[in-house]
Amino acid sequence: MPFNTLFFGSLLAATGVALGAFGAHGLRHLLSPPALEWWHTAVEYQMWHALGLIGLGATRIPELRWASALLGSGTVLFSGSLYLLALTGLHWLGMVTPLGGLLMISGWLAAAWQMRHVTRQSQ
Repeated sequence: MPFNTLFFGSLLAATGVALGAFGAHGLRHLLSPPALEWWHTAVEYQMWHALGLIGLGATRIPELRWASALLGSGTVLFSGSLYLLALTGLHWLGMVTPLGGLLMISGWLAAAWQMRHVTRQSQ
């Protein structure tokens, strides 16, 4: 679990930097201001959750696999839907974004729950 979480978190961080640069330099004259905001929000959430995944993986606590899976899938859905919305203008994609957000929230709650139990067991 830790290797996969560290790998996926690092991959999300690398693509987040690349997509952030692409948005700032390659898309700023092509997208509308709202679309650029969607892009920026997608990059911001992707980077924060990439760092969160790296942190969870670094704990080397196997019980955090569900939290990591929820965070990773939520990030892909949340940020991915915003990237696609910005590029295509297909507004129905905006209905996918909250599902990704719900998965991310669930991932953090699952991490808190598991950490509570892990720290109790180690005392």
